[in-house]
Amino acid sequence: MSNAQPLPPSAPPRRKAPRAPKRFTRAEVEEVFARFQARDPEPKGELESVNTFTLLVAVVLSAQATDAGVNKATRALFAIADTPAKMLALGEERVSDHIKTIGLYRTKAKNVIGLSRMLVEQHGGEVPDDRAALEALPGVGRKTANVVLNIAFGHPTIAVDTHIFRIGNRTGLAPGKTVDAVEKELNRIIPPKYMLHAHHWLILHGRYVCKARKPDCAVCLINDLCRYPDKTLA
Repeated sequence: MSNAQPLPPSAPPRRKAPRAPKRFTRAEVEEVFARFQARDPEPKGELESVNTFTLLVAVVLSAQATDAGVNKATRALFAIADTPAKMLALGEERVSDHIKTIGLYRTKAKNVIGLSRMLVEQHGGEVPDDRAALEALPGVGRKTANVVLNIAFGHPTIAVDTHIFRIGNRTGLAPGKTVDAVEKELNRIIPPKYMLHAHHWLILHGRYVCKARKPDCAVCLINDLCRYPDKTLA
């Protein structure tokens, strides 16, 4: 009788990890943004505002909310409170009443009053053209500061939201595991002449073409350059 032990079942062959998409060349990055520029030379954000202060408030309110939802809530609010002093006089409860259709509206109302107070007390009622000062305001993080610096003050900043983060990774244009990594890569690769409007081009592309669930690859302006392996056919 044999004492040989049965051999263990052989392990299944290891699957090779998919290769990271080949990085865009400088010429390809240039082509991406040249196409965006040719189609829409002066892209605009979709948040409604009447001045720099209301832009700041609108961007703060837009966190985890749609631009359309924010616009619907702020039209009446901005008609009566378009300065930090007026917003502060309105008070947290009345601000809450105006924005209660927006998610996290109580926290956001508290932040709007808090940032209005800081603008009045520390900045003479003006929105500062300074990243550190902006990020010190309640409810204002790096993304919000980047949007305000870009739109209100003409800084060539990139505010990486869910749309831009998705595009950076899906297309292979600027892959990164975090929004900061994607922002850093976009700042590295985008030619300076396109930086002012790059933020809007990418957000609008992600919102209306390179959508999360089913990208419209058939009408995509950069389909032939995109590295996404699962492109839709129609």
